[in-house]
Amino acid sequence: MTTLTKTHEHHFRLGTRRSPLALAQAEEACDRLAAAHGIDVAHIEIVAVTASGDRIQDRALAEIGGKALWTKELDAWLAAGEIDFAVHSAKDVETIRPDIFTIGAILPREDVRDVLIGAESIRALPQGAVVGTSAPRRAAQLLHARPDCKVVTFRGNVATRLAKLAAGEVDATFLAAAGLRRLGETGTGHPLDENDWLPAPAQAAIMIECRADDARTRALLAGVDHAPSRAAVEAERALLAGLGGNCHSPIAVLTRSEGDMLAMRAALYSPDGAEKVEGEARFAPGDPRGPADLAADLLARAVPAIAVHFAGTEAAT
Repeated sequence: MTTLTKTHEHHFRLGTRRSPLALAQAEEACDRLAAAHGIDVAHIEIVAVTASGDRIQDRALAEIGGKALWTKELDAWLAAGEIDFAVHSAKDVETIRPDIFTIGAILPREDVRDVLIGAESIRALPQGAVVGTSAPRRAAQLLHARPDCKVVTFRGNVATRLAKLAAGEVDATFLAAAGLRRLGETGTGHPLDENDWLPAPAQAAIMIECRADDARTRALLAGVDHAPSRAAVEAERALLAGLGGNCHSPIAVLTRSEGDMLAMRAALYSPDGAEKVEGEARFAPGDPRGPADLAADLLARAVPAIAVHFAGTEAAT
């Protein structure tokens, strides 16, 4: 592990993955923190690492270690005190985290929708279309709606996947609307209605973690914590914890505020898309029982082809 130099007590070190999207998210976090506290953005230093998940591009994430491949290098730096906080895509962070870390902030959540690139809609895909994705959720949702399609593993950052599509490796692929917007790629592809095509748990949210015992950094991050986004993300993570899924478990969920309550819709699929179970729940923000009860209800109604994929400890999408 690279040893990082110590900084002045009034400076903070932000850890992030080195991918273009991760760096854009880190810049957003810096800008929001500087604005919230009236400080120069130069007081926050971005320290980038190439995560294992970025280095290994030829296999599905589920086959090579799951979500920990996005976090383990930053976790090591954070635990050692070599960075003060780490910025993550919330959907990439394992549900069960080390006790020494805490979620210091969830930034305002972006557009939660998936974007289809290569066709105007799922229905408009050509018969037998080859669609690239490495997400079990997207693959299962597609095959549920269009069992005639073929799914192939498709990894890499946004630019890499768009280049593969342009080269004709696949007929279509999916990207997150939030990621495209943060990279300035608005207008690319066709957003899918989130009511018909539920997104991944915690999709479009930026999570900032710090050490639980670091009061100084926790106070800094509290200034940018967005309560509605935090409530929705924590509810979706509570659902994942209740389901006990793993990286092969196709889980989709949409959480909305309805007055002073949260309304959650969730669906579980068999990996081949042939089976689906869905349900809804309403509960107060911060109440983990609502998501846990929905998880229990979904599992109770799931056919074996679905239930067998929900026996692990790391919920993923």
